[in-house]
Amino acid sequence: MKIQADALLFDNDGTLISSMESVYRCWTRWAQEYGITAEDFGRVELHGRPAAEIAADLLPPEKVAEAVARIDELEVSDVAGGVVLLPGTRELLASLPADRWAVVTSATRRLAEARLAEVGIRPGLLIAADDITRGKPDPEPFLLAAGKLGVDPARCVVFEDAPAGLQAGRAAGMKTVALATTHDGAELSADVLVKDLSAVSAQATAGGVEITCAA
Repeated sequence: MKIQADALLFDNDGTLISSMESVYRCWTRWAQEYGITAEDFGRVELHGRPAAEIAADLLPPEKVAEAVARIDELEVSDVAGGVVLLPGTRELLASLPADRWAVVTSATRRLAEARLAEVGIRPGLLIAADDITRGKPDPEPFLLAAGKLGVDPARCVVFEDAPAGLQAGRAAGMKTVALATTHDGAELSADVLVKDLSAVSAQATAGGVEITCAA
């Protein structure tokens, strides 16, 4: 399948990289520190959501700011050796003009930059939790990225592994490509479903980017 686009917007964790072992290690320690039961912790979706929203689901409002700072500290300190590139990431990004793609993540800027630097990825544009008021599944992060790249949202393609991110992409009026890296394909609603970025190739054109997705 071929898709014509002006810009490609990538989620980070679960799409470009994997730090899932680090995520669960740090969040489990965090939950223990704040006295959150395993039952309560297990009911909350961690993946693809800003830390502030997760903390707000589990703690009284007056503790959220401190708790968010703590999980950021734990995760940043766990970056070394805790991040790996997912298949196809380096090859796909290397084929794209720097002004035709961005990373749009629910992580804080400090954490996202640390994780990306660990695997040698330096995007020209990074939209992080610090930049927005409403996180995925709200379309705000993707619309902000499109605006900063100066492209029509309808000409953007979102690459996501999480249902909340795909919902945000659809709400932004963008085409969506789901990666079955962290969820079963049956849980993912998108225009295209692939196993990971190794199934995606791209070629710069005069008008933008032509993307080819293999089944």
